[in-house]
Amino acid sequence: MTKKIVITGIGATSPLGGTARESWAALLAGEAGGRVLESDWVYALELPVTFAATAKVPATDILERHELKRLDPSSQFALIAGREAWADAGSPDIDPERLAVDWATGIGGVWTLLDAWDTLRERGPRRVLPMTVPMLMPNGPAAAVGMELHARAGIRTVVSACASSTESLVNAWEHLQAGKADIVIAGGSEAAIHPITIASFAAMQALSRRNDSPSTASRPYDVSRDGFVMGEGAAALIVETEEHAQARGARIYAELLGGAVTSDAYHITAPDPEGTEAARAMKATVESAGAALSDVRHINAHATSTPVGDIAEYNALRRVFGDHLDTIAVSATKAATGHLLGGAGAIEALFTVLALHERMLPPTINLTEQDPAIPLDVVTSPRPLPPGDTVALSNSFGFGGHNAVAAFRSV
Repeated sequence: MTKKIVITGIGATSPLGGTARESWAALLAGEAGGRVLESDWVYALELPVTFAATAKVPATDILERHELKRLDPSSQFALIAGREAWADAGSPDIDPERLAVDWATGIGGVWTLLDAWDTLRERGPRRVLPMTVPMLMPNGPAAAVGMELHARAGIRTVVSACASSTESLVNAWEHLQAGKADIVIAGGSEAAIHPITIASFAAMQALSRRNDSPSTASRPYDVSRDGFVMGEGAAALIVETEEHAQARGARIYAELLGGAVTSDAYHITAPDPEGTEAARAMKATVESAGAALSDVRHINAHATSTPVGDIAEYNALRRVFGDHLDTIAVSATKAATGHLLGGAGAIEALFTVLALHERMLPPTINLTEQDPAIPLDVVTSPRPLPPGDTVALSNSFGFGGHNAVAAFRSV
């Protein structure tokens, strides 16, 4: 028998705010996270892109010194978001063997890895920190959250590029359905605003070059879009069976209906322009939710602001929904947050949950002239969600052809 799975806690640290609620308020207010990078290395290395969507509240302002020393920035963000989500859920009293973590990252501890390499070259092997490997491991953020909350039903890590943390949500739903836990902390984090990633993404023409206007550089669906804006941060959602949530009197934000994962097997970076497998992921998600396509009324799109990516996703959406797509309100929140890579799906799922919970759809900023090849109903200012039962999707697609979609229902 299919169990009802619900969201009972949220946490985030993002380019828009140091908490989930601060990030949400800034999103509704139309704020942008893109800002000029002030690090000396930006200009010393003559990087072609000099801005990114950095975390609004640095981890150094929140965590203790000993935590900062032992955790890569990706794990620092994960710990901050995980703690907030757990407290928001009421710090449940649960048998640790019934508590699991499904976490994600796209790149992992890149800062730790490359800082250690610099230390080795410049100062020798004796000066390399003994905690370097545990800090750089991609499972570091999941381990940090799991150890903080004493989760012993499994601490799992997904690394599927920009689809990673949506896939972690799909895994959480499946693990709860299988009875492997009563509560799962699901989410994702990324801290990869580093010279090597900026240089690499810029070399492949993936990043916006709007150095003169960072706050307007992320422009999903706009005719002048020229690439994504790198972001950083983390988001966490407390996912549990409805039975368990009701037994402890928990507040329920929304229902996690299910999800699906597919792959393009098309190209290492480019999406399938026809969106065939992305469409299959969306269709399978709606089917797993036991819903009809006509029940979907809102989508938080992947919408990175790249010329080819936005078109490919539109083609996938039209393939799935046909004429019904014209009635679906679409938000592209990367316009505000930038692209959190492996953490993107988690923050966008969190925004989807809050949109359903508060009956308010978040805006897509910076859309001044919509691409006529993408005739979507794009939400450009906060829009009340009409009354009634609502199904919403959160889409994530990543390098390597990874597709992951999660579905939520209002409660």
